[in-house]
Amino acid sequence: MLGPLMLDVRGTALTDDDRKRLSHPLVGGVILFARNYASPAQLAQLTAEIHALKSPPLLIAADQEGGRVQRFREGFTRLPPMRTLGRIYDAHPQQARSLARAAGYVMAAELRAHGVDLSFAPVLDLDYGISSVIGDRAFHHDPQAVIDLSHALMLGMKDAGMAACGKHFPGHGFIAADSHVAIPVDERDYADIALHDLLPFKALIDMGLAAVMPAHVIYPKVDAAPAGFSAFWLRNVLRGELDFQGMVFSDDLTMEGAAAAGDITARTLAALKAGCDMALICNRPDLADEVLGRLDFEWSAASRARLARLHGEPHPLSLTALREQTAYARSRHAIAALGMESGNLALGADPTDRGGRTA
Repeated sequence: MLGPLMLDVRGTALTDDDRKRLSHPLVGGVILFARNYASPAQLAQLTAEIHALKSPPLLIAADQEGGRVQRFREGFTRLPPMRTLGRIYDAHPQQARSLARAAGYVMAAELRAHGVDLSFAPVLDLDYGISSVIGDRAFHHDPQAVIDLSHALMLGMKDAGMAACGKHFPGHGFIAADSHVAIPVDERDYADIALHDLLPFKALIDMGLAAVMPAHVIYPKVDAAPAGFSAFWLRNVLRGELDFQGMVFSDDLTMEGAAAAGDITARTLAALKAGCDMALICNRPDLADEVLGRLDFEWSAASRARLARLHGEPHPLSLTALREQTAYARSRHAIAALGMESGNLALGADPTDRGGRTA
């Protein structure tokens, strides 16, 4: 039986405590971090063991955006930060769209070949030049460029049998504060956000976006609660005005940006009641155990159906089999050449990986 919680695991192999937590009926997914990765063979073994714990299997996700936010690196293609594609778009939009589709395909195909079902990508935030935690993770400052490039990336992921998850709804790019360590506040009114930041979300939803992750950001001129705890943002705007029918994941509820909602059980319940289908609790097994022991929530049939649609399509049995595919080789070559030419394979520090946090 699957439930509305996504948890993490301690290391590169499951412990008895991990197995006990993941087997709990409230758990429906697992998020993996860099600490869970040692080699391609180890990752494939870990995901196979996780999938074998339940039927239907747990959803396995990771943040594999590219640039600084790429959990699995050695043995995987180094993906450029999305801003690189945005710079190419300024002069050569068709080339940038082609590269974005190739990047989405390579990223998703490699994950699928190792048993990972979903990458929390693409980032749909606009690059206002303000947010360091978003920074070069954003494609561009122009909503139309973000729409074009993120749609191409989503198509590439679809080519590899993976759904896409747009983040961070309704937009995290306008404020400097980092929701991993603070509670960001965006003072703009709804009209300003709707005319700019919401445009990529609306367009991608119309194009078939399967999942969304809201921001741990408060927009006080719209609602007093952070977006991930706001029925206005999730039910009125996302489900109502934008007619989104897919899965809504909370961001990590142990982040400082979630603290306004109370203790961990209160945060989890608030996120689910506001409209999240699945709540993420990362890096604090003690808090995960607290929620597993205290949460009383009836998960809806609609949420179960949305989760089922996110499991990846059939994938190659191994990375060796994937490398024999012409489409993969061609796409990987294009992305590798892009990195060598621009120097963007120097990934730098991951602003989201403070102890393995999600993004």
